[in-house]
Amino acid sequence: MKVLFIGGTGLISSAASKLAVEKGHELYLLNRGKRNAFVPEGAHVIQGDIHNRQEMKALLDDAYFDVVVNWINFTQEDVERDIAYFTGKTNQYIFISTVATYQRPPAYYILDESTPQHNPGWDYATNKIAAEERLRKEYRENDFPVTIVRPSHTYGKTAIPFAVNSPTHPWTLIDRMQKGKKIIVPGDGTSLWSLTHNTDFAKGLVGLLGNIQTLGHGFHITSDEVKTWDQYLKVIGQAVGIEPKIIHMTSETISKFIPELEGPLFGDLSNSYVVDNTKIKTFVPEYQATTNFENGIRQSIAYFEANPELQRIDVAFNKKMDKAIEVYETFLKSIDGEG
Repeated sequence: MKVLFIGGTGLISSAASKLAVEKGHELYLLNRGKRNAFVPEGAHVIQGDIHNRQEMKALLDDAYFDVVVNWINFTQEDVERDIAYFTGKTNQYIFISTVATYQRPPAYYILDESTPQHNPGWDYATNKIAAEERLRKEYRENDFPVTIVRPSHTYGKTAIPFAVNSPTHPWTLIDRMQKGKKIIVPGDGTSLWSLTHNTDFAKGLVGLLGNIQTLGHGFHITSDEVKTWDQYLKVIGQAVGIEPKIIHMTSETISKFIPELEGPLFGDLSNSYVVDNTKIKTFVPEYQATTNFENGIRQSIAYFEANPELQRIDVAFNKKMDKAIEVYETFLKSIDGEG
């Protein structure tokens, strides 16, 4: 099949790009050409900016693709643009959404594709919901061939995932461990969570390519592995040979000192739930997540250790964490003193 990935070199998409080529698809990557190191051998690069309508008109006017996957759409305006670009020019358009669109906090601890979509506390999630609704409307009214895919917290060798860590410099978490600093964990550390390796997510995504029975449907693709945040942190510590020092804080407290985490914490990370992957396994029978976190995080640590230039520290984020811990511990001591 002739497949277009818009993006295709990011954390989640790069593994899918590699697998799509391995499966024999004729893969084209439309992006700005800034991450060529993550372009798999055999893929074709179309350099351009999807947001530049004039440029895209010149690049796409005479093009037809069996499947189009947009990895970098976030709003209703983004999908409006793609509806205009790709109507009549593809058999399947896959929109990458997120499990964060599901009801938060969840009314029931198991989430499947029938779970209501309602997450008003996080703009990222509400924008994705609006984009999904617009695409479903276009499917109902004009047969626009959309399939919706919802990843969860997905990581790969270039990431060290955790609830409270720098989004841009993930080695910050490891550096704190190595220096004996405390690690902030939301709640009491017992919230259930799933982390999915990008190579596992790729199996589900690539398995959906070209399947016309998926049109109009939504699918989440996650691991079936479930751990608490304390358990995840312990596994990360084992990977670097350090027993992490944990300090538990409420999401409200964390957000006071690290306000950029308010949306992700309340809209996703601090909620406890289990994802039911029955639907993706029904449509893609071979789908199975096989990289457990113990193996996945060791791959990540090994990659960072082999590339010291990636071991950058987010100084500003670190200071925010240090301040939160200092104030919180002072507060706790004041309570003990009153006792």
